Amino acid sequence: MPAAQEKPKKKIPERKCVGCNERKPKNELVRVLRTPEGEIQIDRTGKKSGRGAYLCHNTACFAKAVKARRLQTALECEIPDNMIGAIEKELTVCDG
Repeated sequence: MPAAQEKPKKKIPERKCVGCNERKPKNELVRVLRTPEGEIQIDRTGKKSGRGAYLCHNTACFAKAVKARRLQTALECEIPDNMIGAIEKELTVCDG
């Protein structure tokens, strides 16, 4: 008799943080989104339409991504200073 077959484990999608370049499960990262209208926002659901970039729940990763212009490159647009401050503030709220 063949051994009982186990169900295959569900594959967990991974994404790379643009700040530290570490691969982590998608649900552990925060998605920053550029909507088709050009608005920058945080996508808590991970399902909104637009171009996204992923960041750790860490303000140090965010600072590194902005300083090295990785976030701007990933989103393919310039991010105004006031929006950078707003995203950092939201990440701080998400953190804790």
